Amino acid sequence: MEVALGLVALTVAVCVVAAACDRFGWPTPLVLVAVGAVVSFAPPVPAVDLEADLVLYGLLPPLLYATTARTSLFDFRRNKLPTVLLSVVLVVFTTVAVGWTTSLVLPGVALAACMALGAVVAPPDAVAAAALGRRLGLPRRVATLLEEESLVNDATALISLSVAVAALTATPSPLTVGGEFVLAVVGAVLVGALVALVLVSVRRHVRNPVLDTVLSFVAPYLAFLPAEAVHVSGVLAVVVTGLAMAHYSPAVQTAASRLAEATNWRTIAFLLENAVFLLIGLQLPRLVADAARSELSAARIVGVCAAVLAATILSRFVFIGGVAALLRAVPVASVRRLGWSRGVTVLVSWAGMRGVVTLAAAQLLPEDVPERDVLLLAAFAVVVGTLLLQGSTLPWVVRRVGLPPPDPAEDALQAAALGDAASAAGLQRLDEVLTGAEPPHTVAMLRGRSIARSHAAWERLGRPLSDRMTPSVLYADLRQEMLAAERRVVVRARDTGTAEPEVLQAAMRAVDFEEALLDRVEDLDALDEDRALAPHPAGDAACGHLRTAPAAASGPVPDACPDCVREGTEWVHLRTCLACGYTACCDSSPQRHARRHHTASAHPVIVSAEPGEAWRWCWVDELIG
Repeated sequence: MEVALGLVALTVAVCVVAAACDRFGWPTPLVLVAVGAVVSFAPPVPAVDLEADLVLYGLLPPLLYATTARTSLFDFRRNKLPTVLLSVVLVVFTTVAVGWTTSLVLPGVALAACMALGAVVAPPDAVAAAALGRRLGLPRRVATLLEEESLVNDATALISLSVAVAALTATPSPLTVGGEFVLAVVGAVLVGALVALVLVSVRRHVRNPVLDTVLSFVAPYLAFLPAEAVHVSGVLAVVVTGLAMAHYSPAVQTAASRLAEATNWRTIAFLLENAVFLLIGLQLPRLVADAARSELSAARIVGVCAAVLAATILSRFVFIGGVAALLRAVPVASVRRLGWSRGVTVLVSWAGMRGVVTLAAAQLLPEDVPERDVLLLAAFAVVVGTLLLQGSTLPWVVRRVGLPPPDPAEDALQAAALGDAASAAGLQRLDEVLTGAEPPHTVAMLRGRSIARSHAAWERLGRPLSDRMTPSVLYADLRQEMLAAERRVVVRARDTGTAEPEVLQAAMRAVDFEEALLDRVEDLDALDEDRALAPHPAGDAACGHLRTAPAAASGPVPDACPDCVREGTEWVHLRTCLACGYTACCDSSPQRHARRHHTASAHPVIVSAEPGEAWRWCWVDELIG
């Protein structure tokens, strides 16, 4: 009963605090840690002892697996050098720096034990990096670097910890340490790849979304447990399995399975990520009480904690700043391009928050280590200190650095171009499979649906100048009203008992499924008035028309489509020809006058005539720039 009540209380507290943070814009991880620390001193709240096995074997595998679902294997391969530097070399550097500092402030503790503490506090937390990155809108490159670093650095830290603990009773040679590290990494990659191969092969034959989702629930443990059993890195095995499963998911899973899995994992990740921060705060009374039994004075204990925290933060700044400067100084252009800018260097250095893995790993310190309780409190101080100090000031640092956050308008622009390419591929495939015996209205519906989805993406980009609604928005709103009426009929049949339960469930699922699939058009966040909506000029390099066309229209741009005005028809958005300045309506408009103008004149490039937009489109090469 007590366990059940504790789990319910933990879940309710997580949901309440997370909802309040969403409502007021507070950083959820920091608030949860603070709430846990305050609540932990309340008399009814029992002391929480966070077992290392619970975290390392219970919580860590699914948390890592959930993070890999948001990680691109392409980005992982592209950033392999920064990932190795941050997740391997930096962890070792931090271990040595913190261990040396600890030995100075605690001279009575063996150097190996101090190095063990360094390994404990060395890895930034994947959950903290992902949670704060999403909340603060970090630049995408920075967020990607932090997530990829935190996926692998736990493995390096745990291997370093095991070496340091072994050094308490023996003196391992550098060759032995290097051999164990290589074996742990190579073995983990092989185990993770083998598990992924088996699971992907099984998933090809699973068409039940429930079974497929259950398979994904056990996947992190199927990788972690065998890897740990053969004494290689279970953390790295989970990362390899998760990346492979996510990469091959579109080829082996059904759409229903992917949707079900994504929804369930979002729920699990939400509960685990936020519960972890609450549990960190709940550790405070026990750690303080244990450290109070030490013969050291309170001032000395505070000084040790402050020194370990300072060494942890400063070592990251020194290493990342030094590596960035070194890469920028290399005369080889290909290497110099890998060097981070000063803004990226500052953000990556400051975003080194620690998390629950640090607290769990600290429990692995041997019981007979002198001043063990002080070392555990120092690890807690690093976790809370980095979350409160760095996490609370990170928004200010982001603003001071001035790097642009991810732009939802630019994302929508890229999505629209990708949607056009996907729609064209679908229509081409339709032409290939048609036999001529299909009913014309069925073919027309298929073509219309594909074209409408493509147009809906482009309609998201415009800023309506009046209360005029785009066709996709109007369709979605009207269909929503129709589905609500249909649902009321089904509910009335349920309440009056005029249909069997199985029939009612099927009818309700059909209505809910169509509502979920409606093309909902989200409002784009407003851009700064002095920054127009324009993508990175990736298409310019591949398109001569975009390279030679001007960036904007040379003269005043009308606020209406003259052809639509003359014909008495409506338009959705406006496009301007960069060759002659002619402004006409877009492809989402009924008459598509801009396309007609291109067909008649062969002028290749148009630019959006909507306020705040500066993207261009080449009709000939079908590229955006």
